[in-house]
Amino acid sequence: MLQGSPGHVRRFWLTAPAEAPANSQHQLLDTCICELPQPASPTLPSTTEEESTRSCCLPLRVPQFRLGPPWLTPMGPQGQARPCQDPPPGPRPRGFRERMGTLAAFLLGGAAGPQEAAAVQNLGLVWGLSGGEAPRVTAGMQDPAEGAHFHVVTPLLESWALSQVAGTTVFLKYENVQPAGSFKIRGIGHFCQEVAKKGCRHLVCSSGGNAGIAAAYSARKLGLPVTIVLPESASQQVVRRLQGEGAEVQLAGKVWDDANLRAQELAKTDGWVHIHPFDHPLIWEGHASLVQELKAALGTPPGALVLAVGGGGLLAGVVAGLAEVGWQHVPIIAMETRGAHSFNAAIKAGRLVTLPDITSVAKCLGARTVAARALECLQESEILSEVVEDAEAVRAMQRFLDDERMLVEPACGAALAAIYSGLLGRLQADGRLSPSLASVVVIVCGGNSIDSRELQGLKAQLGQS
Repeated sequence: MLQGSPGHVRRFWLTAPAEAPANSQHQLLDTCICELPQPASPTLPSTTEEESTRSCCLPLRVPQFRLGPPWLTPMGPQGQARPCQDPPPGPRPRGFRERMGTLAAFLLGGAAGPQEAAAVQNLGLVWGLSGGEAPRVTAGMQDPAEGAHFHVVTPLLESWALSQVAGTTVFLKYENVQPAGSFKIRGIGHFCQEVAKKGCRHLVCSSGGNAGIAAAYSARKLGLPVTIVLPESASQQVVRRLQGEGAEVQLAGKVWDDANLRAQELAKTDGWVHIHPFDHPLIWEGHASLVQELKAALGTPPGALVLAVGGGGLLAGVVAGLAEVGWQHVPIIAMETRGAHSFNAAIKAGRLVTLPDITSVAKCLGARTVAARALECLQESEILSEVVEDAEAVRAMQRFLDDERMLVEPACGAALAAIYSGLLGRLQADGRLSPSLASVVVIVCGGNSIDSRELQGLKAQLGQS
């Protein structure tokens, strides 16, 4: 963790003009090379808030920068140091001290609070890290034993490519860059921390991939043993990741529902706690943090929010989060692939429906029965349930890889297909969405269960070149 000490890091400023393009945020994060500072030289004098110290102004598009003693050094194209400049004039915003540490922690892979994330997204606030004392930390920077969240505040970036397809501004919420690779760490991390407080001695979780990785990551942070039960169709990539996190891995049954039955049996052991991957109030409560970050970053509500639905945990969390921030009126486009469309089938039947089998390639959406809470959400928010074919989801994966240089799994492809397939425009044309949307947010939910070889295999399976 980055810490400030006398003379350690004198001051760091990051500013951007209001007219800076939205994708400059992405470029900044792509081109920054951050190294933890070395211990400060004992000959350097300490500083205080009142002292007039020299500071470094970092232009938005510098090729790289390095944190190191005795202060942050902006680097030129050839690696040469640039002279420091005075900070911008004018008063610093309220909460400046708290934001000092969190930007650096965010860039170094740590966590930050929603307000700090908003400043990163907007690049219009001045941030700094000042010497003289260790910066105060937010919950996202605390030691896990002290109650810190296991998830991080993820980037919300405007996509030029998807905006061109949609005909309106599209923001991508990059949950695939969470420490555990998906949004699941929000809810499952929160659940694990709460049960650990109550004396849990062993965690057990059934999963198609993402939930298990989130549970294993949380267990490692908490120092608890964990058993993850996967269906036999689980990818070896996921199995290796789970074993790397220190989890015991068991394979049971053809689909997630079978694995869940095995996990429930194991959880009967004294001191073991079963982590349901999507159907628990603590899970939804954790997922709601995503919407709080959207509110902090955007300020005003988007015209629509797009997400994928598997068991319904993300949907339930987003609906709860929208209510918390007063955005209940924001329409949610809930995407599924055919063959894993238990939510859509339940809506049409007016009751919970159990699919006979999961036939979609989007195995992470593979809950044969959606959570009852997902149906209840229909009474609280405007939810448009849509189903796309596997081919559309895989095609969206490839286009997203080409456009944004990120490989995501078919479940995420289902959400992206709302834009790439033209579905968004059709919903507008049919009058189910406003013809003029301020913006659209797509939740990029995860990318654990995919690699380039598997993508090529899926394309071949579906007859795509």
